[in-house]
Amino acid sequence: MQARERLKEAKRIVVKVGTSTLTHPSGRLDLGRIEGLVRELADLKNAGKEILLVSSGAIAAGLGRLGLAEKPSEIPEKQAVAAIGQGVLMHIYEKLFAEYGVTIGQVLLTKENAARHHQYLHSRDALQALLALGALPIINENDAVSVDEIKIGDNDNLSAMVASLVDADALILLTDIEGLYTANPSEDPEATLIEEVPEITREVMALAGGAGSKLGTGGMATKLEAAQVAMNAGTSMVIASGAENGNIRRILAGAPIGTVFPAKEAHLRVRKSWIAFGKRLLGELVVDAGCRQALEGGSSLLAAGILSVEGSFDRGSAVRVLDEAGQEIARGIVNYKEEELSRILGHRTEEFPELIGRDSAGEVIHRDNMVLMV
Repeated sequence: MQARERLKEAKRIVVKVGTSTLTHPSGRLDLGRIEGLVRELADLKNAGKEILLVSSGAIAAGLGRLGLAEKPSEIPEKQAVAAIGQGVLMHIYEKLFAEYGVTIGQVLLTKENAARHHQYLHSRDALQALLALGALPIINENDAVSVDEIKIGDNDNLSAMVASLVDADALILLTDIEGLYTANPSEDPEATLIEEVPEITREVMALAGGAGSKLGTGGMATKLEAAQVAMNAGTSMVIASGAENGNIRRILAGAPIGTVFPAKEAHLRVRKSWIAFGKRLLGELVVDAGCRQALEGGSSLLAAGILSVEGSFDRGSAVRVLDEAGQEIARGIVNYKEEELSRILGHRTEEFPELIGRDSAGEVIHRDNMVLMV
């Protein structure tokens, strides 16, 4: 089935709306645009869709309430502004959705909610329960308490994590650009919109520019990272302009709007989804061509095929597996800490006791604890 046709059948949809879509150029909230968004989502819900909204805009709302012109530079001040703005933003959503008879539920997440498996499952269960009750979850990162160690960092990746959590059929990222272009359209008049991206390659990642607007935290790079997560979790993703009311409905009707990233056919099981998209990645292993071929054939990762190790991690940590060109092949949970792995890479299993002073598992990453990303 074609990617656009698959969107017509989407029932559970995550919509992420960026700060630039929710605000005027002045940085203040665009209430007319927010009202249009709410009306469209409420109507889709009336049509039988299950909707989850990942909303940016808390810091912008806080700046407006406090009369500040730009984001503070210090983290505690940013967190304070976000705490104030989150209440303002939710009050607006509550009032507008109530006018259309829709009950909302606020959910604030941090990376820790995904990194710990039991919290991952609890977060999943909570969102599933809200949907079962007929509510529309509105989700944001818990900026008031997030620090670097537990921070997701942007709502593009947060929305992809949410799509993975709830097994969403579609993820729609509304932003201030029409989609992914062959070049920066503000700088290159020859730039053209790419309608479909079947795979996230190094060449595709190279099309991403820098950060987004002065009020937002994401750019095209974070959207492509989100696409990789969504596609591997079985969710089709679309990047499209949020400036025009009705774009969500048109996208779900199969209209050629924005850039679509089609889902891979097989959904990951819950544990493997957590390994790939929930657990924090602490290192990278570079493998040779023969090892890559073996992994794609379903084998576990053995030390003999590993060329180099980067990062600082312990046994039980999650790492990325890359080929020699830097393309990500897999993610998985390692059976060795970084310093041990540095000693045994390129060696056979029978040599391990002499190299690290103990008997150990033959596999660096067992295939049951690994998710292919190609």
